Amino acid sequence: MMKIGVTGWGDHDSLYPDGTPAREKLAVYSGHFPVVEVDSSFYAVQPVKNYEKWVASTPQDFSFVVKAYQGMTGHSRGKLPFESVKEMYEAFIESIQPVISSGKLEMVLFQYPPWFDCKKENVQMLRYAKEMMGDIPLALEFRNQTWFSDEMKEKTLQFIREENWIHTICDEPQAGQGSIPIVMHTTSEKTLVRMHGRNVYGWNNQGQPNWREVRYLYRYNETELQEWRERIQQLSSETKDLTILFNNNSGGDAADNAKQMIELLDIQYDFLAPRQLDLF
Repeated sequence: MMKIGVTGWGDHDSLYPDGTPAREKLAVYSGHFPVVEVDSSFYAVQPVKNYEKWVASTPQDFSFVVKAYQGMTGHSRGKLPFESVKEMYEAFIESIQPVISSGKLEMVLFQYPPWFDCKKENVQMLRYAKEMMGDIPLALEFRNQTWFSDEMKEKTLQFIREENWIHTICDEPQAGQGSIPIVMHTTSEKTLVRMHGRNVYGWNNQGQPNWREVRYLYRYNETELQEWRERIQQLSSETKDLTILFNNNSGGDAADNAKQMIELLDIQYDFLAPRQLDLF
């Protein structure tokens, strides 16, 4: 199974008729793509009722990649709104139960920050996360080159394989230590690909006030998508379930690029939500 989608569902204007209420956007989205990444879970542990609503708004075979809460990946440097780290993990796991019980959880994505480099204490942090999350499928994404240096690359991949993480393959700007190369490697029955764009000058925070707004400002051209078409075909022969998410949406390009990739791969999804036809 190969599922292609985008990150989040609120900002992809090309998908929605004018005036579509925010509460209806996920249902409309699920008529275009079979998978979505939940990003709001990174900023706060979401109420169970939110996941119940999202599950009910989507077709039976739709799936979610849920992003791990920032306190679990070390992004949050302030005081956490939990009594302990254990309580934080328990709250997150409880929150996603509706997605798990519905069979719609593709994986939980642990994306670690640029300062999370390859050292013993961070390896222990990864092991702790895996222990706390139990048998929930977990994808691992690095944002620091030290994990894939010439010296550490094979050891990192061996660790991912032995600890039963899902490897996340990233296409992103090569902009110094806070970025990683494309590492074509599958380590389990599931593999995740995240397409971040190639905005080299906007990738790193250099003090610009709108950094987060333009970081993913990039539109993949036909040649770049053809290159990825070949990579995806290779990966699909090596893994059982392949998920590709486009995250290049600072300029609203993710949905269009995702649809181009579906067309290039000649994929026909027959389990999407029915689309309403606007006759007028």
